[in-house]
Amino acid sequence: MSRVVFLLIPQAHLLDVAGPAQVFSAADDLGHPHTLTYVGESTEIATVQGLPLRAETTWPALTPDDLIIVPGWRGPARPAGAATLRRLRDHHAAGGTVAGVCAGADALGRAGLLDGRRCTTHHSVQDELARLYPRAHVVRDALYVEDDRIVTSAGVASGIDVALHLITTRHGPYAAGQVARAMLVHTRRDGTAEQVSPLLRWRSHVDATVHRIQDLIETRFTERLPLSLLAEATGCSERTVTRLFTRATGRTPLAYQTALRLERAEHLLARGATAEAAAREVGFTDARTLRRLRARTASPAGR
Repeated sequence: MSRVVFLLIPQAHLLDVAGPAQVFSAADDLGHPHTLTYVGESTEIATVQGLPLRAETTWPALTPDDLIIVPGWRGPARPAGAATLRRLRDHHAAGGTVAGVCAGADALGRAGLLDGRRCTTHHSVQDELARLYPRAHVVRDALYVEDDRIVTSAGVASGIDVALHLITTRHGPYAAGQVARAMLVHTRRDGTAEQVSPLLRWRSHVDATVHRIQDLIETRFTERLPLSLLAEATGCSERTVTRLFTRATGRTPLAYQTALRLERAEHLLARGATAEAAAREVGFTDARTLRRLRARTASPAGR
């Protein structure tokens, strides 16, 4: 069971805390357990919305599989203390993931975790983030960005999106889809291929048949899934499957499956897997196939 630790800063925004927490809680209800822990430098944390939060002042022991999330806050900078910032650095250095929601990116910047990395924050404070951390590469108006296990987001409702992305990387796209449907999160979110999961990017339609096809692909995305199998599962002809799927998502079922494989492979590579191991894990025949598809996706023509 992995642990999700929320680092609470005074004047935190409730939705920056509650949105991601609800995602991981829903995942727990659906059989993907997480332990949620809330820590701070004091036991009572004031929020912008007036509801105080309780926090532990002692950090739990963490492993590389655990996640630290720093929700955003309002007002003048409230830097965390040196010991807290050191915990963020140490967790990342040990192979863990650290995420900042909205102004939470400031804590990551103070810890030195944004230097040389792509990051984002709420559009109203993007200029300030770039001024404070000139060695960071601020991606403007992005929903969220992940770079070397450092995740930053625009905040507010996008905290839900980034938490769903983190569920995808840990438990796969089908698990994240289950959570999204349980939370009634089906709207399309803007972003580039590197910033938004295929789960969200191509789930904005209302075609129930295509949703069933996507459920099947997400559940078995590492397997060979011929059109005949998808057609049999939905009671449609192969031609109808292709037509409906392309009309709803803008791509073929095979292209959708490939995008899911690539996203999972990128996560495995970021966690230290070799290209050969990542390729086998997601269902590609060999590392050469994975490298070719990654190069195609990275090129302007592939986006």
